[in-house]
Amino acid sequence: MMGLINFMRNKIRSFLKIDSSLSGQVITIKESLDYYGNAVKNRIWYRGNGQEIAQLYAQTDSPPTAFWKASATRGMEMRKIHTGLPKLIVKSLVNIVINDYNGVEFTDQPILEDMWNGIADSNKIDKVIKKCVNDCLIVGDGAFKITFDKDISEEHPIIEFVPGEYVEYNRRRGRIYEVVFITEYMHNSRRYFFRELYGYGYIKYSLQDENGGELPVNFIPQTSWCDSGGVSFDKSVILAVPAIYGESSSYDGRGESIYEGKTDSFDALDEAWSQWMDALRTGRSKQYIPECLIPRDPNTGKLKPPNPFDNRFIAIGNDISENGGNKIYTEQPGIPHESYLSTYITALDLCLQGVISPSTLGIDVKKLDNAEAQREKEKATLYTRGNIIEMLSEVIPSLVASAVAAKQLWNKAPVDMPKVSVKFGEYANPSFESQVETVSKAKSGGIMSIEASVDELYGDSRDDDWKAKEIERLKEEQGITTLKEASASDDVDIDKLPEPEKGDKINGV
Repeated sequence: MMGLINFMRNKIRSFLKIDSSLSGQVITIKESLDYYGNAVKNRIWYRGNGQEIAQLYAQTDSPPTAFWKASATRGMEMRKIHTGLPKLIVKSLVNIVINDYNGVEFTDQPILEDMWNGIADSNKIDKVIKKCVNDCLIVGDGAFKITFDKDISEEHPIIEFVPGEYVEYNRRRGRIYEVVFITEYMHNSRRYFFRELYGYGYIKYSLQDENGGELPVNFIPQTSWCDSGGVSFDKSVILAVPAIYGESSSYDGRGESIYEGKTDSFDALDEAWSQWMDALRTGRSKQYIPECLIPRDPNTGKLKPPNPFDNRFIAIGNDISENGGNKIYTEQPGIPHESYLSTYITALDLCLQGVISPSTLGIDVKKLDNAEAQREKEKATLYTRGNIIEMLSEVIPSLVASAVAAKQLWNKAPVDMPKVSVKFGEYANPSFESQVETVSKAKSGGIMSIEASVDELYGDSRDDDWKAKEIERLKEEQGITTLKEASASDDVDIDKLPEPEKGDKINGV
């Protein structure tokens, strides 16, 4: 039977001309950096120090043709200048999001709201959230860590944000069930790694040496406070809240930095700017002065040396020919400014594409753009801002719940999880004048009520009580009054009506 099957298979292959000798080709890609090395690289770009960037590229497997990797020929050195654009992008996005953050709103839970307000004030929560957004944009992710320290605060839990370089996530079926915080300590010239495992209902500790060997958790003075048994509490509570921005295409389960895929563009932008500045430096005007016309020192009679900053010249021999004349010649090399500008703008566009709009950074690409065109250019910023707000809308409610639960556990009270929502203001909205014009047309056209026009015009800038009073004032000024609906019984005292006699009909009955 098997022989017949093989015979038929060979016949079909010969008929279809299938070449069975081909095997699957194996492609091997070597990653130059792991997640933590990539996080360090992004952190160096954010710091914005040109010397540090040059050291980074000198120690990594970057291509030798990269601007920050390449070395100039001796005697032809060029100044390498960093534009600082990566840091400017992150700081601008962080300021846009944090300035629009209007806190959280509780659902009829005044006691829990007061508890959270005390925790937020004690931890200066706006700064902690700002650090969260800043670090997530740089390295991709991180986690909030909730702890207690009586030396710092006896009443409220302490909220810290730990960036992704010092955090690991343990998953089960794609969901995070444990967050590991890693702290490096030095003792007796040796490195130790203290690991804190935060899970649902527990905190566990472990200590490792440089080689990954396990040690007692209180082996070094920095961790002498630690209990090897850890801490256990309510299994519905976890005192760590992950914050993951996007989804990395290179590192499974980690967030994606906003610099991902942009470092080569940053390198090209720095090269374009550095070459432009080098051309300006080498293209300075040069003066050729005969030796007899060079000023001399009145005391020694020697030629005065030129000032390298503002009076550079080249000395030439005197013209002693019969019809010669000693003159000063000036040469000014031509610098192709338009070519350099075009290259710089193209490199800048590649750095900003899909991340942020030039107008957000204050880059005036066209001075004749009207307000509508400027708002169109803000769309890239709006998309990125929306992604950040989406992350915070998931993270902040979990943070509030964990912090309030931690306070309840600290006070040995039953755990009651709050239900909150995050409030953000508007960004890049039209000017107040254009809003007034639009709302006025809609109201006069009969398609918008006074209530709707007030709410649309003021939005979240005014509270509901102020809006209600403003609506009432507008109605009074416009002569609109709300009257109680009249009824026939208003003028009749039912108690004084005579009782009907037998046989009388009431309402026709």
